[in-house]
Amino acid sequence: MGFPRRFLPNKIPMQTIEISEIKNIAEYEAERETLRPAMIALKDRRRVRVGDHLTFLFENRETVRYQIQEMMRIERIVKPADIEHEIETYNELIPKKGELSASLLIEYETPQERDVELKRLLGLDRHIWLEAGGERTPAIFDGRQIGETRLSSVQYLKFRLTPGQMQRWNEGAKIVVDHPHYRSERPLSASERAELAGDFA
Repeated sequence: MGFPRRFLPNKIPMQTIEISEIKNIAEYEAERETLRPAMIALKDRRRVRVGDHLTFLFENRETVRYQIQEMMRIERIVKPADIEHEIETYNELIPKKGELSASLLIEYETPQERDVELKRLLGLDRHIWLEAGGERTPAIFDGRQIGETRLSSVQYLKFRLTPGQMQRWNEGAKIVVDHPHYRSERPLSASERAELAGDFA
């Protein structure tokens, strides 16, 4: 699964990953067996299911670095220029101060069902919200993942939190989807809020 070539026209993210932090494929293979269970556990803590078919995986610096290493391993990327390109691409997924960043997976069991539902869900980019502190923040999507006739099953989005939402984060937060063909909401648990609070702080 690849990430978009460019995300939103924003400033460069804070604490971006540098090439000096990326291991070559041989070094990565040597540590992967130990690293992978820890990363799976981290992603599990950052995965939020909303309804039956939408899964939000909230990205941070660790998940992005891991994804870079996995892409290098899978695609056998070894040239420094190609590695730099992957790093630049994935760095766009690291949330900046005041942001949460997520990969959104739209999941249906069969290709036939997926084809029908991805057409029905056009406009989803205008119907996802993060609610906290009595305020709603809209999800900001990468528009290139949204076609004229159907969505891509993988979307990349960010929430830009208001000062009030950040101040009152511990009081409760939830993801709300109010699309005509998909209505659901999911409160974040205390442990999920604690996990994500470090992203926007």
